[in-house]
Amino acid sequence: MPKATNKLRQDDADDRSPAQRLRLRASWMYYVEEMTQQEIAQRLGVGRVTVVRMLAQARERNEVRIVIQDRLAECVELERRLEQRFGLGEAIVAPLSSPDADATGPVSAAAGAYLSDLVRSDMRIGVGWGRTLVNALAYMSEKPVENVSVVSLLGGIMKARAFNPAEFAWRFAALYQADCHLMTAPIVVDSPETRTTLIERCGLRDVFDMARTLDAVVLGAAGMGKDATAYRSQFISDSDRESLIAAGAIGDLLFNFLDAEGGIVDHPINGRVMSVPLPIVKEVPQRILAAGGMTKVRALRASIRLFAPTTLITDQYAAAELLN
Repeated sequence: MPKATNKLRQDDADDRSPAQRLRLRASWMYYVEEMTQQEIAQRLGVGRVTVVRMLAQARERNEVRIVIQDRLAECVELERRLEQRFGLGEAIVAPLSSPDADATGPVSAAAGAYLSDLVRSDMRIGVGWGRTLVNALAYMSEKPVENVSVVSLLGGIMKARAFNPAEFAWRFAALYQADCHLMTAPIVVDSPETRTTLIERCGLRDVFDMARTLDAVVLGAAGMGKDATAYRSQFISDSDRESLIAAGAIGDLLFNFLDAEGGIVDHPINGRVMSVPLPIVKEVPQRILAAGGMTKVRALRASIRLFAPTTLITDQYAAAELLN
């Protein structure tokens, strides 16, 4: 049965808002008492739509975490095969209902659990961005950890968007009461010269220098479909996307657009991206790559070739396709 976890201490109970108390009560009824949404609505005197919304908010706010203890044998087999094929230190394969299902939730859940165990005192962790990583926050355990720094490896702070690299970094850091270092620049600038100026003369050199001292880095890979985070978040235009595809791009890693062989495509946008260079990121001791879905398989394969992750987190159908 799913486990409902209240992450606030008992002595904090009186500090909860009425909305939070109602949300937690609905979550308890649904996950622990196994009441239906309609029964909860009647008991609390609210509409069923309100119950659905409260349950979703409880998950988003990490007030409820679902834990499944056992692993599926077929996923374990895929993990071992991935480790052998790609020289990984560890592969984590999440089960998925069908090849066409959205893999974001399962891969995010696996990534969140992994990252919760990863974070320890005296660490510097570099982070990328994307829907999978943002959703992983809901599955991470909030706890104070001493002397931890989170470093955003990508610009993008200029506008508030659903999957903003800066937002993911500071929300990640907040879970562990860690210091957060942001790259205060757009994700793409107007020229390579502007990029150089921002790094050398506008204070961003410190972020690049910190990237050379990271203990771990967590990245997501994306394809070139219209469901890709870069496109959905309007960080690239229709014309940029079409010209990137024409240049051979099959996806991006840290907003660096890759070809099928794991090389950086010859396109002007790659010279204007405000990100820590991938050769620097590749030198980090622990390199975690989390992505899933059949539309990302080519990008995953290219990212593995370029990034050489020590840990890969994906879903069972993407894993099987990677092995074909």
